[in-house]
Amino acid sequence: MNSKRVYYGIVGLIVLLCLSLIIGAKIAVGKLSVKSNKLVSLQLQQQSLEAEESQLAEAKAEIKKYQPLADIAKSIVPQDKNQAETVREIVNIAEQSGISLSSITFAKSDLGAPGQKPTNAELNLSQLTPVKGLSGVYQLPITINETQSVNYSQFLNFLNQLEHNRRTAQVTDVALQPDLQNPSQLSFTLSINEYIKP
Repeated sequence: MNSKRVYYGIVGLIVLLCLSLIIGAKIAVGKLSVKSNKLVSLQLQQQSLEAEESQLAEAKAEIKKYQPLADIAKSIVPQDKNQAETVREIVNIAEQSGISLSSITFAKSDLGAPGQKPTNAELNLSQLTPVKGLSGVYQLPITINETQSVNYSQFLNFLNQLEHNRRTAQVTDVALQPDLQNPSQLSFTLSINEYIKP
């Protein structure tokens, strides 16, 4: 064998080894890059899951913390518009104040109109208007009329009890008509709101 051939063979072998080393390195870098991207993606998913888990734990703690408040709100604000119960409570308050009421009227309902078949949701929300700023809370206007003259202190007692009743918490309008023969006696008309959270 000739030394030149050996030399060229060794150089060719070295070039071939270098090329295979470069190609192998590129393949290894590509595989490492894919694995690295997958690892980064999994780490981001883990961080996201940990953040969600932390938020869920905080939400559960807040639910537990505010549950008594939600229970109180449920017991304060009625969940139905039981007009019979409302009338019963108003009449009881009036009797405690020594007043016999002439009439209690509610807002006009459009239920039962010819050709109309209401859904359950419409039955529950009939006569109600949404309260601005309080999602899911509705108000039902009620008018109370007393045409017989009552004592002013009885009227004040009745008004105070109405405002502290959970169904009739807001008096919106008061119209007084004094008795001309006896100025300490008066008849009245009240407009009140019942609040409901169905």
